[in-house]
Amino acid sequence: MAMRKTKTVGWLLGWLLLALALMAAGAEAVASLRAGEWQPMALGQLWYDLDSGSISLMQAVVQRYLHPAIWDPGVVAVLQWPAWLVALIPAAVLLLLGRRRRGSFS
Repeated sequence: MAMRKTKTVGWLLGWLLLALALMAAGAEAVASLRAGEWQPMALGQLWYDLDSGSISLMQAVVQRYLHPAIWDPGVVAVLQWPAWLVALIPAAVLLLLGRRRRGSFS
């Protein structure tokens, strides 16, 4: 029973992340149309635009309490990826793991 609830939560989270990926892709498309050329929207830039203080805080926490190498090059590389891709990858994984198989009622 607990496994079923875990799959359901993962499945719902997957749909939420998919919706976020689609919104980020839409925002990137609108920005590109306005600019007249493709304008990729990096996750780091989006995060900074939404809340610049939290990204700085996250950097300080990761570098101080975990390890500086986790932030750079690890997190910095991910922050340079398109925002829609960062949401789409875990969404796809969660939706695949949480899918219901045909004929399965458990």
